[in-house]
Amino acid sequence: MKVVLFCGGYGMRMRDDVDDVPKPMQLIGDRPLLWHVMRYYAHFGHTEFVLCLGYGAHHVVRYFRDYDETLSNDFVLRRGGAEIQMLSTDISDWTITFAHTGLDTPIGERLRRVRSFVQDDDVFAANYADVLTDAPLDEIEAAFHARGAIGSLLAVPPQAAFHMVESDADGWVQGISSVSSLGVEENGGYFFFTPEVFDFLGEGEDLVTDALPRIAARRRLLAWSHHGFWKPADTVKERSELDTLARHHDRPWALWNEARPAAPRGR
Repeated sequence: MKVVLFCGGYGMRMRDDVDDVPKPMQLIGDRPLLWHVMRYYAHFGHTEFVLCLGYGAHHVVRYFRDYDETLSNDFVLRRGGAEIQMLSTDISDWTITFAHTGLDTPIGERLRRVRSFVQDDDVFAANYADVLTDAPLDEIEAAFHARGAIGSLLAVPPQAAFHMVESDADGWVQGISSVSSLGVEENGGYFFFTPEVFDFLGEGEDLVTDALPRIAARRRLLAWSHHGFWKPADTVKERSELDTLARHHDRPWALWNEARPAAPRGR
């Protein structure tokens, strides 16, 4: 099964007008965000990737063309470096398609532009390249197949820390509550689709605001509620928090090499 990853956003909230490295290539520990997302999928056996490139595409291309396995794997060096024997590998079994999908392209249009790579598959995955989770992807995929859906998404509790204010007609505050206490969920990505999704997606449209409501209206869009680890890196602060976790060897998303308790089951 192929995994389409949207890597082309500007990431304006993470830029300092000096560094042109795109958001998916910002480091979390010693590897970029994109690498962590891909390792998560590879852990579940999905190693065929389609990268939708845009802003900063050369950073993504260069990183994987010059990929150094020795940075995160044990190896044996002989003959003064003339011979290197890898004891484990990260990406030797990965297939990566690099698709240049435009600088200012909406995510839905990026998906349309890689249609030829996935349209012959029964199911494909898609996701943002800047959000990490410990969600049980195998269970989500199984539920997707069993229910006959066109699409599915991860539904997660709101991440915002702001509070909702309730007031009367005269402006007197009646209550203040955290948005996380309202019992609502937000789109967390980690999509599964059948190629039928393209029937609901027009040229230049957005995936979430245009195509998904149309699929939902047909009762063909599933949500998997996940209350375990899920964290985006939309801002410098969020990326820094993920980087701190990685550097302290507390990586809930790194299911490939850390024994962790099972994440809360969703539906």
